[in-house]
Amino acid sequence: MASRQDSQEDPSDAGSTGLPDFGDNIDPLTFEQILEMDDDEEEREFSKSIVFGFFEQAEATFVKMDASLESKDVAQLSSLGHFLKGSSATLGLTKVKDACEKIQHFGAYKDETGTIEVPDKELCLKRIKETMEPLKQDYAEAETILKRFYGPT
Repeated sequence: MASRQDSQEDPSDAGSTGLPDFGDNIDPLTFEQILEMDDDEEEREFSKSIVFGFFEQAEATFVKMDASLESKDVAQLSSLGHFLKGSSATLGLTKVKDACEKIQHFGAYKDETGTIEVPDKELCLKRIKETMEPLKQDYAEAETILKRFYGPT
């Protein structure tokens, strides 16, 4: 079985968790909490099932978001952003969580911070659309990193 780390790193270089460097895509402390639930640190069946379940959930949510964007359903986009924000936060996918939070706010007719009202539906839809592309890119990067971490299925 391949090593969980791509190279023979000095554990001090990997951060306090001993995990490989996930960059700014994944918060290692949050992800470590998921890994702590595994019975077997080699197989990691429990955490792997959570992560791969998230991949399926995210892909289905993206399809719904695209359809809601097409139908200009900002309330549904806000709800879907909130939903995906929660599950991505649980895994420590910081960039995905942040983008989903912005979509949640835009769908609620607010600015990206959620503090200022933006009563313009078309502007909110434009901002959601502009956020979707980087969201999908950040998701794809995190998915690649995590699939590499878990190794072949």
